Amino acid sequence: MTQVYFICSNAKQMLPSCVRTEVDGMQEAKERAATIVRSLLARPGPEDWRSWVLHARDDLGEEIFALPFSSVMGRLH
Repeated sequence: MTQVYFICSNAKQMLPSCVRTEVDGMQEAKERAATIVRSLLARPGPEDWRSWVLHARDDLGEEIFALPFSSVMGRLH
């Protein structure tokens, strides 16, 4: 098991909460990241999430991968 920290930010701000979870591997970490992004996108409100990115970091603070919210949103019609 590996601990992964998920942090969401854009060029101007960072969400105040960080999600920490244990995962069995990279695939599980990416699935959890997508779940977090989808849950934020589903929140009601005026936030434009297109410029946001979820950063996955290890317990040393090194970035493992980044998931742009726009990649989870899909194309706008």
